[in-house]
Amino acid sequence: MSDDKKRREALLYHAKPTPGKIKVVPTKKYATQRDLSLAYSPGVAEPCIEIAKDVTKVYKYTAKGNLVAVISNGTAVLGLGNIGPEASKPVMEGKALLFKIFSDIDVFDIEVDATDIDKFVETVKAIAPTFGGINLEDIKAPESFEIERRLVEELDIPVMHDDQHGTAIISSAALLNALELAEKDIDKVKVVVSGAGSAALACANLYVLLGIKPENVSMFDVEGMLTICREDLSDLQKRYAKECNPKTLAEALVGADMFLGLSAGNILKPEMLLTMAKNPIVFAMANPVPEIDYNLAIATRDDIIMATGRSDYPNQVNNVLGFPYIFRGALDVRATKINEAMKMAAVKALASLAKQSVPEQVNVAYGETKLNFGKDYIIPKPFDPRLISEVAPAVAKAAMESGVALNPITDWDKYKEELLERLGSDNKMVRLLANRAKTNPKRIVFAEADHFDVLKAAQIVHEEGIGIPILLGNREIILELKEELGFDAEVAILDPKTKDEDERRLRFAEIYWKARRRRGITLLDAQKWMRERNYFAAMMVNEGEADALVTGYSRSYPSVVKPIMELIGKAPGASRIATTNLMMTTRGPMFLSDTAINPNPTADDLAKIALMTAKTVRLFGMEPIMAMVSFSNFGSSSTPSAEKVRQAVSHLHEFYPDLIVDGEIQTDFALNPEMLKSKFPFSKLAGHKVNTLIFPNLESANITYKMLKELYKVDSIGPIMLGLDKPVHIFQLGASVEEMVNMAAVAVVDAQEKEKRQKTHKNI
Repeated sequence: MSDDKKRREALLYHAKPTPGKIKVVPTKKYATQRDLSLAYSPGVAEPCIEIAKDVTKVYKYTAKGNLVAVISNGTAVLGLGNIGPEASKPVMEGKALLFKIFSDIDVFDIEVDATDIDKFVETVKAIAPTFGGINLEDIKAPESFEIERRLVEELDIPVMHDDQHGTAIISSAALLNALELAEKDIDKVKVVVSGAGSAALACANLYVLLGIKPENVSMFDVEGMLTICREDLSDLQKRYAKECNPKTLAEALVGADMFLGLSAGNILKPEMLLTMAKNPIVFAMANPVPEIDYNLAIATRDDIIMATGRSDYPNQVNNVLGFPYIFRGALDVRATKINEAMKMAAVKALASLAKQSVPEQVNVAYGETKLNFGKDYIIPKPFDPRLISEVAPAVAKAAMESGVALNPITDWDKYKEELLERLGSDNKMVRLLANRAKTNPKRIVFAEADHFDVLKAAQIVHEEGIGIPILLGNREIILELKEELGFDAEVAILDPKTKDEDERRLRFAEIYWKARRRRGITLLDAQKWMRERNYFAAMMVNEGEADALVTGYSRSYPSVVKPIMELIGKAPGASRIATTNLMMTTRGPMFLSDTAINPNPTADDLAKIALMTAKTVRLFGMEPIMAMVSFSNFGSSSTPSAEKVRQAVSHLHEFYPDLIVDGEIQTDFALNPEMLKSKFPFSKLAGHKVNTLIFPNLESANITYKMLKELYKVDSIGPIMLGLDKPVHIFQLGASVEEMVNMAAVAVVDAQEKEKRQKTHKNI
């Protein structure tokens, strides 16, 4: 994507459909006059009176306990410098979004027009009663140090400047594990730091708390090594100043054990890297260009342990691993501050998590067979769902043990369950899916690329690296739309109806005719059908000229399914074709089957649909917890509909005893663990959180998923085809651009899995 297009895309994202990235939504009912009289006058007076009597009850009756202020004066925004408070607002809104999606913390972003330290501090102190915590952001050094110090001392709520401490905490966790792998003693390690700003100083200070000796740290800024002879150093920098015989960066690196880069790209040269000690640790965290290119570094030294700030290389030092969960733990025990003990607890929790077995969901997201603790995995991945339940409790415990917690936690198991429940309302699954697709992009035919929205989806798929689009349709229309969209990448454009495709079309027709000639298809029929885009596209996938196909935007589902069913065979072992929809609900991802193919499946069909769905759920890195739903609960009705569900469950229990599935059961009992455990403790679902619903017929499944989508604006991925031998997926008529991009990602992941299966069979 060109710079101009990136700029337009970013501006459009922030402007439409609603300006900005966050909004305030009610948490209480407000439909009736009674609701409003409780929400405001006269009912609101009662909590006011209680809080006036005891100010701590503000946490009981208001949102303060889950509300953080992200505050900046815009003096050091990203790499843009001092651009002012208004211009910093998009960044602060972005930080608010991260707080919400990773730890379910609500945020008001506050942009303060004050560069004077005293004025800034007084402003923040004046608004502090509103908040449970304060995250300082993008404030230039050295003012940021004094601002944070004063606010920590003068306020009784958690305050942290993430620019300083976030990188320090995450890199410290990585450092602990890197030292273990390198077999280096922390008190003997020699560290060279390129950069002497707030992040570099915070890292060095935390490393010292871990055990690195200050005298073993050599620090450089743009003027060279920090020495006691320099008069331009701050008090904080003087801690790392050496005697008045400065070395160059190259000289300091000779025999050094670690290089920490928080400075500028490409300043660490291969010849400098070669002079470092055995098993060198290199954290090159300048963004977007590291101090040394990752591939160059590992090619230069095969014993290197390396981390960067980039997501496309192993060991990304990403602040999102820290601040959401640090504040989560601090808020949940009503900590009066974020102290060194709490930061250190986060460090150790992150380091420990990297040594634990990685959930399949994380392996799936990053396209790995199995992530294991080692040189390429010294720190958890940002999408690891365990972060909230490991880091937040560690921080909360440290707050309690260090005496700054006003609301101690007593039931830690219950607390961890509550933390995991907080993750249910976001779209992590979409991010995981796209990330997985990007690890090995595949060629995707967009069969209706001469429609604006379809082409826009193809453009996003291409620019995000999700897949390699092949555009089918009227070439002139596609070219016009590409120009309108600014989609100037060179991608394949095919029009099955033109002479340019005569050879391919006739070849496909011959193959199709030979396969179907004993089923009433003539060669002339075959040649006619190959002029139709869905037949042509399906043959491309069959013949290996494309890896996957997505279609269905402009035509009814049955009309699109017909050619797919004729041309694409069933997967090995599959006797049915079905579909499932992945719904991003407030309780977490939910799979609903069968939403598009089988009108009235038999008991045997339902069992097969359940097994195919279970396989797809695992493809997304989740263990299926499946409810076979009905209007009946465990024999309460003897109707044929309920009976077939019972028979399907009986079959699954007998032949697949390890599968967590049960029914027939009503949907409310399936989705309410307390009700289920109370009324039906014998069920295999008791004690589990259901993530998959298998419906007794097409009507109920299709109505349910479309109702959820429209009434509650639940994002949907699907219908995802189950049981086909090739990666072919069909959009719902009029699908949105976002839905088509997500389906394309599904198609890529499906192609990746089918490729693995074929390779496995060949090896056997």
